[in-house]
Amino acid sequence: MKKPTDNPADPFKKALAEATKTLADEPELSVSFTVDPSGVSRDAMRLPQVTRRMTKDEVLLARGTADAYAMKLRYHDDATHAKYAPAGNMARDIYEAMETARCEALGARDMPGTAGNIDAKIGHEADRAGYDQITAAADAPLPVAAGYLMRHLATGRDLPPAADNVMGLWRDFIEAQCGEHLDDLTSALHDQQAFSRFARQIIEDLGYGDQLGDDPDAEDDETEDEAQPEDDEAQDDPNSEQSPDEEEAEADPERSQDEQMDPSEAQVTIDDMAEDDVGEEAEMPDADAPPEPPTPQPASDADPDYLVYDNAHDEEVMAEDLAEPAELERLRAYLDQQLEPLKGAVSRLANKLQRRLQAQQNRSWLFDLEEGILDAGRLARVVANPTTPLSFKQEKDTEFRDTVVTLLLDNSGSMRGRPISIAAICADVLARTLERCQVKVEVLGFTTRAWKGGLAREKWLADGRPQQPGRLNDLRHIIYKQADAPMRRTRDNLGLMMKEGLLKENIDGEALEWAHRRIVARPEQRKILMVISDGAPVDDSTLSVNPANYLEKHLRDVIEMVEKRKQVELLAIGIGHDVTRYYERAVTITDAEQLAGAITEQLAALFDSDPRARARIMGIKKAV
Repeated sequence: MKKPTDNPADPFKKALAEATKTLADEPELSVSFTVDPSGVSRDAMRLPQVTRRMTKDEVLLARGTADAYAMKLRYHDDATHAKYAPAGNMARDIYEAMETARCEALGARDMPGTAGNIDAKIGHEADRAGYDQITAAADAPLPVAAGYLMRHLATGRDLPPAADNVMGLWRDFIEAQCGEHLDDLTSALHDQQAFSRFARQIIEDLGYGDQLGDDPDAEDDETEDEAQPEDDEAQDDPNSEQSPDEEEAEADPERSQDEQMDPSEAQVTIDDMAEDDVGEEAEMPDADAPPEPPTPQPASDADPDYLVYDNAHDEEVMAEDLAEPAELERLRAYLDQQLEPLKGAVSRLANKLQRRLQAQQNRSWLFDLEEGILDAGRLARVVANPTTPLSFKQEKDTEFRDTVVTLLLDNSGSMRGRPISIAAICADVLARTLERCQVKVEVLGFTTRAWKGGLAREKWLADGRPQQPGRLNDLRHIIYKQADAPMRRTRDNLGLMMKEGLLKENIDGEALEWAHRRIVARPEQRKILMVISDGAPVDDSTLSVNPANYLEKHLRDVIEMVEKRKQVELLAIGIGHDVTRYYERAVTITDAEQLAGAITEQLAALFDSDPRARARIMGIKKAV
């Protein structure tokens, strides 16, 4: 009999690991299941975690990820892929997506059982990226759409709805530009070299031929030509002779160079050189050695080893600079319309928070003072004994009155839809509520300027792809509301979160460090920083060329730094993702509609003067 403590998912994990090794034709492959981002190399594969519950979604995602990676190991050759890889950013992304589609299509043809599993993986990733919400081709990533189309054409299988939406937005354009070459797809599938040439042709048809770089086949021809002797005739002619001087010059190249110099210039003796040196030494004034160049500042205070390849294109931008006032007003109206049913519940929770804070204000008095407001409650003592001095009282400054709160909102693509709408409206209501209680609020957001790398990645490619480059995307840190700005003036800014194409990837560690620097510089005595996120930091361009836990490790280091310095009270709310493994004080909610209650209860617990009440509130929310 099995022990009660046995994990029911272990047999499934073991079976999946063995099947993956067989599919990949890699008997020595190490397969692990982890909450960290999935990834694969020649000797190790990380798959999504499967819990004891073994839900259908978990199982399908694990199987689909394993099959997709196994097909890549089985059918992909790194050397061939690198040989034909384009130099430009967009061209390389299309090339990578097409190669992934090729491997998955071969698996679906040769091993039909993998097709449905990989469909589940594609559907999960597309849903998480919010592809079902995109309505314009300009907001859909072209490389992803090209990869989806290649897989669809090669297998004839329908894509999951969200992925099919992205493919459909670009399909007419791709077929119009590449129609005459798409027929070559099937014949090139089994030959990676032929498929790489086919992919480069498709990229050129799509208008990115300038990013392809040099033709690798032409370089091979030049290499062969250079390998031939420069003077075949001279080598083949046995009668060709060199003069004695030429032979001597070849035997002693230094002597040949000396003879070409002017004799008058060559007559410099060792004594002359020594005299010149002494003269120069005598004329040189005493001076200190030149100062060494200053050590460059590390990219992160939390981790000196954290690298940023190029931060020249990072931006810290006001929300109103990313859209025209008319567009912000329209987006704000759209946000209000989307959340009309929820505003009543959020407002009730905000009123509850306000009553709690105002109740603390009303109770915070100092009594038996010699000056202040006359304490009418103690006049009876004076009447009974006229020698008793009058008693005065003064209102005491409560802890939360000299307080600033920063809301740091994850603006990644996976927040698209209802989560980002609710986060925006909660930030709006809380800012107005806390303002009425004399608590200043700053609202910040973080994302990247591009999908899968921006100008920083292009510079890295142009520099020859050095190893371990660090962060390879351009940050976009957005200020929706400054702490000193009244909410009535910045209300429309929160509508920017509804803008199509704004939400991309998330690099949480640097965003948290940025928000921490801003709030620490504030004059208020008490500082509270609340992070609202739906997952671990993800940036494909960075994680593809660095360790798989690179961004996650940096986030942990920044959190540790913030909590050790104790200048700021840090708390977090995870939407559908367990953030308690990162933050000491955190709440995880399973539904975005719980966000309003979680935020208000968390803040109420922080402001509550009774530690037992605070613990009770935190315990209730963690149970939820």
